[in-house]
Amino acid sequence: MRVSVETTSGLERRLTVGVPADRVDVAVDKRLQDAAKNVRLPGFRPGKVPMRVMQQRFGAGVRQEVLGEVISQSFQEAVLAENLRPAGQPNIEARKLDAGQDVEYTATFEIFPTVEVQSIEDLSVEKPVAEVTDGDIDEIIEVFRKQQGQLVASEKAAEEGDTVVIDFVGTRDGEAFEGGSADGTSLELGSGRMIPGFEEGLIGAAAGEDRVLDLTFPEDYQKEELAGAAVQFAVKVQEVKVLELAPVDDALFKKYGLEDGTEQEFRAEVKQNMERELRNAVEASVKTQVMDAIFEAHSSLELPASLIAQEVNAMRQQMFQQFGGAAPQDMDLSSVLPDEMFAEQAERRVKLGLVVAEMISEYDLTADPAKIREAIEDIASTYQDPEEVINWYYSENQQLAGIESRVLEDAVVERLLSQAAVAEVECSYQDALAKARPAAQA
Repeated sequence: MRVSVETTSGLERRLTVGVPADRVDVAVDKRLQDAAKNVRLPGFRPGKVPMRVMQQRFGAGVRQEVLGEVISQSFQEAVLAENLRPAGQPNIEARKLDAGQDVEYTATFEIFPTVEVQSIEDLSVEKPVAEVTDGDIDEIIEVFRKQQGQLVASEKAAEEGDTVVIDFVGTRDGEAFEGGSADGTSLELGSGRMIPGFEEGLIGAAAGEDRVLDLTFPEDYQKEELAGAAVQFAVKVQEVKVLELAPVDDALFKKYGLEDGTEQEFRAEVKQNMERELRNAVEASVKTQVMDAIFEAHSSLELPASLIAQEVNAMRQQMFQQFGGAAPQDMDLSSVLPDEMFAEQAERRVKLGLVVAEMISEYDLTADPAKIREAIEDIASTYQDPEEVINWYYSENQQLAGIESRVLEDAVVERLLSQAAVAEVECSYQDALAKARPAAQA
């Protein structure tokens, strides 16, 4: 087999591969001979079809199958022989495929870059330090009470946070415009659902009251015909509803996982969950700072466009599944969720994936089974039957591999932190969570 390699640009390579004709011809003959043992054709006994007939009837199709297999196999052999690591699928272009001649084709593809781990000097990290207070627990329980509360009709004037049931008609220069009218709409004041000034204009309104709101659409409004337009809304307030908080009782406890217990036990359970969330938030905040430093230290690393494209597609699929379920096979998701939405984040993920993998190898790190178990148990503790969840993770190779990867990544972070200047910064529980939110998007 003949192989030549050409660097076309950066990480792109073009292989020209020549495969001896007899490698294809021998494989075609053998496959036809094997098929002749079982094929049935009119006028011939089973297993007695002449090779000449087999060649006439099936030769072209069998040759196409063999060519596909030979090209695939020879490509793998060629990249191994040339010590190349393809990133993504190659673009194959046939040059010679005629019977009796050597097969020749070109394969164009990108390779993985050579990653040289850069030292991260003067790494400084801020570690949030917080605790869960009784006040924090009160705030979370208040959220639970609101989530399980009920809206009840009230005669009072509407305040921010109340819900009004309204009919409204929007007009521009005295003419109603499309999408500007509705009946029986429930609107929480302060939710920001409507254009600026609409919700504020209903503060103080009571059931049965009419109001006229003179407003202006934002300049960047999605409907171009209304962007910046001066309009008027005639609003009829049908009802004002206030949120009646759910009582702190057994029903509330059960809604949030405590089947049987006292308020004190419920608060203890809530605190335990909040402390777990706080611990994860602190770890995420610290980890993101380390990952930012790794990313910046390797800013010049060239990345294969094919890997970025794969990551963009994976992120797009994930987002669509989160918000829209499974996409129809004939649907072009890129028209709905364009590449630009994910490109920057995809580049970050690809670069960090390559560099962290090289760090794991260079530092000779392994996934500690005890750390893997600890990570799985932490996830399982949020479920009703933790042992069942633990067993599931250990029975699902793909899920277990994901945990192992996370543990290895954490090992890299720990190693770099051991050489970093870590400053503890005292803050509130909510502030610690806020610092971690950008990390969740990283």
